This record gives sequence, C-alpha cells and structure tokens, in this order.
Amino acid sequence: MTMLDNKFTYIYLHGFASSPQSIKAQKFKELFASQNIPLIIPDLNQGDFYNLTLTRQIKQVSKYIENDSNSVVLIGSSLGGLTATFVAEKHTKVKRLILLAPAFKFFSHWSKNINQDTFRTWKNKGELSTYHYGYDKELPLSYQFIIDGQTYQETILERPVPTLIFHGKNDQVIPIESSYDYAQTRKWVKVIQLDSDHGLTEMVPEIWKQIQTDLNCCP
Repeated sequence: MTMLDNKFTYIYLHGFASSPQSIKAQKFKELFASQNIPLIIPDLNQGDFYNLTLTRQIKQVSKYIENDSNSVVLIGSSLGGLTATFVAEKHTKVKRLILLAPAFKFFSHWSKNINQDTFRTWKNKGELSTYHYGYDKELPLSYQFIIDGQTYQETILERPVPTLIFHGKNDQVIPIESSYDYAQTRKWVKVIQLDSDHGLTEMVPEIWKQIQTDLNCCP
C-alpha cells in the first residue's frame, strides 16, 4: 500500500449545502485514518447557512492554514473545490490541490439554470429556501451569497499549485467542460475524467488510489 507523507496537513472542504458528515467526507476520513493521518474537515456552514458566502469560506479555511505550521494539501468538493483554489492563490503553505468536481463558473451556472421567476423572487425577497443535504431540510439562504460570489473571477488564479481534478463526465451540476477550460491555460493542472455524475461518491476508491500515486510522485 502506498503511504502518504504525514508531514502535510490534509484538509477536506465539503460542498455547498453539505457538511463534514457527508458520505464522501467520511469515506475519505476513514481512508486517511487507515494510514494514521488525520483529515481535518471544517464545517463550512458555521451554524449559519443563511449568511454563507464564498468569502466567509475562504476566510475560515485561511485561519486553519495560518495557525498550522505544516505545509497543506487541500481536498475540495464542488464549492469546497472552488474555495480551495482561491485559498491556495494567496497561501503559499498550500502545496497541492485535489479537486472533486470543482464548482468553476458556479455562480454563472446557477444564474442561468435557476428558474428566472425564482431568481427574481430571491433577489427581491433577499432570501431563498434551499434544500440542505447535510441537515436534510429546507433552509433560507441570503441573496448575498450570489452578490458575493459574482465578485470572484477565476481568471486571477495564476499561482502554479500542482492540481489534480476529478470530474464526472455525466455531471449535470457543474459540466466537466468547466474543469477542462480551467486546466487549458494552467499547465500545472491535470483533469481525470470519471464515468460518474457530480457526486462522485462511488468513485472514492479509484480517486483514493490516484491521490496516493499523485502525492507520492513528486516532492
């Protein structure tokens, strides 16, 4: 069995409307534990889903990194993957990124795909009832989530952090083309296409094998 380097701190960032208790997060936690390596999984909801923003997630993860003396590997799923890229841009402690169906162009995808009447109501009312998979119930989400998210442009992401992306070819939430577009101008990014959808849950064993190979191939 290939062993991971325990000199790193490994942090897993869950997706939008998810939690540290998600099936995927817990599967990875078990896999890392099998090598006696802790996997940090911060709760990006912070007990306040209503006021969730990309900015808040970036600040939360940044604090973990600033208070850690080790180099860091970030593993991010969906919106957690997008968060990881912006964190890595400004924190040189982040030495590697593992992204699972990263939510590139997330806010433009959402704006286009959501029912426009619903979108206008969200904007006018200031909040939208959103199903939260982690809490298994509908919760209100502030329109500030969209306003904040639209201020982030992925074109600024230029720090050459070795990045491995796993993306399902049948992803209906974030099209795999968004990952290929991201990698096209960044030679340090590798995209692995999987026969799966956005969840990638059933692909965790395959992803885990590739992660071990990738993290042990280079210093």
